[in-house]
Amino acid sequence: MGTIPVTVLGAKMLRDELHKLKTKDRYEIIQAIAEARSHGDLSENAEYEAAKERQGFIEGRIAELEAKLSSAQIIDPTSLNVDGRIVFGATVLLEDLDNGKQVRYQIVGNDEADIKELKVSITSPIARAMIGKYSGEVIEVEAPSGIREYEVLEVLYV
Repeated sequence: MGTIPVTVLGAKMLRDELHKLKTKDRYEIIQAIAEARSHGDLSENAEYEAAKERQGFIEGRIAELEAKLSSAQIIDPTSLNVDGRIVFGATVLLEDLDNGKQVRYQIVGNDEADIKELKVSITSPIARAMIGKYSGEVIEVEAPSGIREYEVLEVLYV
């Protein structure tokens, strides 16, 4: 798997989900399986089958989260000495040169990406175009509608 970059907040989110799965969800599904077993014949017990399927999902997600956390490289942009350069974890204010609209994105890992929260994956075209640039530079991004140009207005490490 190699190392995967993750922000401090992203690592906390993964650890919190893992903790909930191990301490709450795992316990609840064991109770649900025991309850379904008490209803008799397991060969025609849909409740038991659903609970066992859910248990498989929970155990698979626990294994996936443990693997991600063991290979995570936690990056705190506030501790990097990058002299204003755009790096993983940075928050960037851009201006669309076509329409003058401003947008603020944070560059995060794949698991953290959420466009509704304006968090873009390090592997996205816009993040790849931003990496290494400085405030005042213009970036070009390949969008479905063609090439879009943005000016980097501000680079923040929060």
